Amino acid sequence: MPEGIKLFTGNAHRELAQEVSSYLGIPVGDATVTTFSDGEIMIQINENVRGADVFVLQPTCMPVNHNIMELLLMIDAFKRASARRITAVIPYYGYARQDRKVQPRVPISAKLVADLIAAAGANRVLTIDLHAAQIQGFFNIPVDNLYAAPVLLDYIRKNYNLENLVIVSPDAGGVERARAFAKRLQCSIAIIDKRREVMNVSQMMNVIGEVEDRDTLILDDMIDTGGTTTKATTALKEKGAIRVVAACTHAVLSGSAVDDVNNSVIEELIVTNTIPFDSKKEQCRKLTVLSIAPLLAEAINRIHEESSISSLFV
Repeated sequence: MPEGIKLFTGNAHRELAQEVSSYLGIPVGDATVTTFSDGEIMIQINENVRGADVFVLQPTCMPVNHNIMELLLMIDAFKRASARRITAVIPYYGYARQDRKVQPRVPISAKLVADLIAAAGANRVLTIDLHAAQIQGFFNIPVDNLYAAPVLLDYIRKNYNLENLVIVSPDAGGVERARAFAKRLQCSIAIIDKRREVMNVSQMMNVIGEVEDRDTLILDDMIDTGGTTTKATTALKEKGAIRVVAACTHAVLSGSAVDDVNNSVIEELIVTNTIPFDSKKEQCRKLTVLSIAPLLAEAINRIHEESSISSLFV
């Protein structure tokens, strides 16, 4: 058991915190995280953390604003309780898609959330697959952005015929991710080119690359409504793909995403547990959930021991 290390969690994903604690060989810290009748959050740390190396695990998933506030208040509580160092472990970083000004008079929400986390008293941030890599630069404290790729790669190597597999990027922005993934598997890649010829008319999906008589895997960092992914699967099938599967790190799956995936030609949707799964998501018959708890636990242990975690950035 590592000495001087303490792992705490809010209410966002207690199951993942329990998994990480098991790998680390330490209990989840004793903290009361609840809500008053008027909606205000109440935090009480029920054990001594003076001089401790504290890790707070809290993905800022739905309900996003509530989970962010829990995280901020917990960080403040640890700071005021004289913790030696506070690391915010945020497997899924909410507001990451609002990382730049796309039109006049809008906020850069990802930057504001970064400022709030640092202002609350966090000394370090550990996260997985930021939607935009430049978000690391929004922080004035160290940020370790791990990748779930090793977890996904291990599963794909064991379950798919790599000789007939094509990695597909669902849009131009994901080409770098798909190329890196394909390189590790020694597979070819294809790209979905989305075009809207006329306003209010659904997008045209053009496939760039050879997918006929091949198994295809659509790779993305997250799947939210699932619209792009399910439309891409149809385009791949029309181009002669034999099988279509999809993989992502963050399974947001909001709105009608679960029904859309169930009704699509996707054979399997491979995701990780950076976000908890409610009863609605569990209705997705094609879902395969891989755990990132070992990856997080190893990173936490190395940060605590002040050793290099660069080998985890693959």
